[in-house]
Amino acid sequence: MKEEETIETTLKAIGDRLKQLREAGGFEGGYVGFAIHHVNMQPKQYWKLEAGTANFTIKTLLRVLDVHKITLEDFFKGT
Repeated sequence: MKEEETIETTLKAIGDRLKQLREAGGFEGGYVGFAIHHVNMQPKQYWKLEAGTANFTIKTLLRVLDVHKITLEDFFKGT
Protein backbone atom coordinates (compact mmCIF):
# COMPACT_ATOMS: atom_id res chain seq x y z
CA MET A 1 0.00 0.00 0.00
CA LYS A 2 2.82 2.43 0.84
CA GLU A 3 4.45 1.86 -2.56
CA GLU A 4 1.20 2.68 -4.37
CA GLU A 5 0.85 5.93 -2.40
CA THR A 6 4.40 6.89 -3.35
CA ILE A 7 3.70 6.24 -7.02
CA GLU A 8 0.51 8.31 -6.88
CA THR A 9 2.34 11.15 -5.14
CA THR A 10 5.10 11.07 -7.76
CA LEU A 11 2.62 11.07 -10.66
CA LYS A 12 0.86 14.05 -9.09
CA ALA A 13 4.18 15.93 -8.78
CA ILE A 14 5.00 15.20 -12.44
CA GLY A 15 1.56 16.43 -13.48
CA ASP A 16 1.93 19.59 -11.42
CA ARG A 17 5.30 20.26 -13.08
CA LEU A 18 3.83 19.75 -16.56
CA LYS A 19 1.02 22.19 -15.78
CA GLN A 20 3.51 24.70 -14.41
CA LEU A 21 5.59 24.50 -17.60
CA ARG A 22 2.54 24.89 -19.83
CA GLU A 23 1.23 27.89 -17.92
CA ALA A 24 4.66 29.53 -17.79
CA GLY A 25 5.07 28.97 -21.52
CA GLY A 26 2.12 31.20 -22.31
CA PHE A 27 0.42 28.70 -24.59
CA GLU A 28 -3.06 29.81 -25.63
CA GLY A 29 -6.14 27.66 -25.19
CA GLY A 30 -5.25 26.06 -21.87
CA TYR A 31 -4.50 22.37 -21.73
CA VAL A 32 -6.93 21.70 -24.60
CA GLY A 33 -5.13 23.96 -27.06
CA PHE A 34 -1.75 22.75 -25.87
CA ALA A 35 -2.69 19.10 -26.30
CA ILE A 36 -4.16 19.55 -29.77
CA HIS A 37 -1.80 22.09 -31.30
CA HIS A 38 1.53 21.30 -29.69
CA VAL A 39 1.61 17.68 -28.53
CA ASN A 40 -0.87 16.08 -30.93
CA MET A 41 -2.75 14.37 -28.10
CA GLN A 42 -6.38 14.09 -27.16
CA PRO A 43 -7.11 16.84 -24.59
CA LYS A 44 -8.56 14.35 -22.11
CA GLN A 45 -5.41 12.25 -22.32
CA TYR A 46 -3.21 15.31 -21.74
CA TRP A 47 -5.42 16.49 -18.87
CA LYS A 48 -4.82 13.14 -17.18
CA LEU A 49 -1.07 13.77 -17.41
CA GLU A 50 -1.41 17.11 -15.67
CA ALA A 51 -3.83 15.68 -13.12
CA GLY A 52 -1.35 12.94 -12.27
CA THR A 53 -3.85 10.19 -13.00
CA ALA A 54 -2.32 8.81 -16.20
CA ASN A 55 0.17 5.98 -16.35
CA PHE A 56 2.08 7.38 -19.31
CA THR A 57 5.17 6.30 -21.19
CA ILE A 58 8.55 7.97 -21.18
CA LYS A 59 8.04 8.56 -24.90
CA THR A 60 4.95 10.66 -24.14
CA LEU A 61 6.80 12.64 -21.49
CA LEU A 62 9.72 13.26 -23.85
CA ARG A 63 7.32 14.48 -26.55
CA VAL A 64 5.82 17.02 -24.13
CA LEU A 65 9.22 18.11 -22.87
CA ASP A 66 10.41 18.62 -26.44
CA VAL A 67 7.67 21.23 -26.91
CA HIS A 68 8.95 23.01 -23.80
CA LYS A 69 12.56 22.64 -24.98
CA ILE A 70 13.58 21.11 -21.69
CA THR A 71 15.57 17.97 -21.05
CA LEU A 72 14.37 15.10 -18.93
CA GLU A 73 17.17 15.85 -16.48
CA ASP A 74 16.16 19.51 -16.15
CA PHE A 75 12.51 18.54 -15.81
CA PHE A 76 13.22 16.41 -12.77
CA LYS A 77 15.65 18.96 -11.34
CA GLY A 78 12.86 21.50 -11.53
CA THR A 79 14.83 23.98 -13.61
